[in-house]
Amino acid sequence: MRVILFSSQAYDQASFTAAEADSGLQLHFHSGRLDASTAALAQGYEVVCPFINDQLDATVLTQLHAGGTRLIALRSAGYNHVDLVAAQRLGLCVVRVPAYSPHAVAEHALALILALNRHVHRAYNRTREGDFSLHGLIGFDIAGKTVGIVGCGQIGLVFARLMQGFGCQLLAFDPQPDPAFTVLGGRYVALDELFADSDIISLHCPLNTHSHHLVDAARLARMKRGAMLINTGRGALIDTPALIGALKSGQLGYLGLDVYEEEAQLFFADRSDLPLQDDVLARLLTFPNVIITAHQAFLTHEALAAIARTTLDNIRHWQAGQPRNQVQA
Repeated sequence: MRVILFSSQAYDQASFTAAEADSGLQLHFHSGRLDASTAALAQGYEVVCPFINDQLDATVLTQLHAGGTRLIALRSAGYNHVDLVAAQRLGLCVVRVPAYSPHAVAEHALALILALNRHVHRAYNRTREGDFSLHGLIGFDIAGKTVGIVGCGQIGLVFARLMQGFGCQLLAFDPQPDPAFTVLGGRYVALDELFADSDIISLHCPLNTHSHHLVDAARLARMKRGAMLINTGRGALIDTPALIGALKSGQLGYLGLDVYEEEAQLFFADRSDLPLQDDVLARLLTFPNVIITAHQAFLTHEALAAIARTTLDNIRHWQAGQPRNQVQA
């Protein structure tokens, strides 16, 4: 069976090739993003394996179906980029990787918190230039601070355990509370209460119609003045332009993003020789209390191996007529 992976990088090729042994699958890697202009490349491939910023709207899905594709094997947990109604109408099966390494994402969120708090990015640049002064580098003790977790699934729960280890007070908002969080000493609260009472807020919820722009200007205004906001979930959880006003006024004290609302045309490629056309991102990058990474929270050896293994298992189960990890409209 022929499988084409779009938006594939060198690390994808390494992890999938290592997991492919004796699978009987023919893997073909394409570095380009899947959209209406590249869908023709999937002609003759029964399985298309896209990543998070690939476009799978009704137009693209129709093109894929016409070319012989019958399975969309997502190598991600999120599926907000897929028109599931169109997929169902066309008879396309859509499967995903529901979990790979929650530790990878949770630990990256923690890395952003520590770097922002202790100004590691600024100190690193200074010392490389021979500036060993300490002005402007004062941080705070994380111990005793209140941490709000929006979305307490597998990743949110691992993140809660990490922050419990620092001696933090834990709050969470989730439509489906997990008793494991309360066992940690955490407390479920309403979303507005979480934003009002937290010193650090970390987003770990999926993107859907209910969570789109969950963090907007009004919710930023409800935060403690000078609080920290971390997003390793999906970019559109935040109304990004609203961040600029909150940062300028000092209402938002720290911002750590691993995802960005308009990242699809930017992330996963070297654009260092090109002028940055995104004015909002360019403005965010001017703030010294902002760290933006290019959607790398998932990028650990363990997570990549798990993504490859689960994706290939999903394909084999579908091939055997027993699809698993299927998502439907």
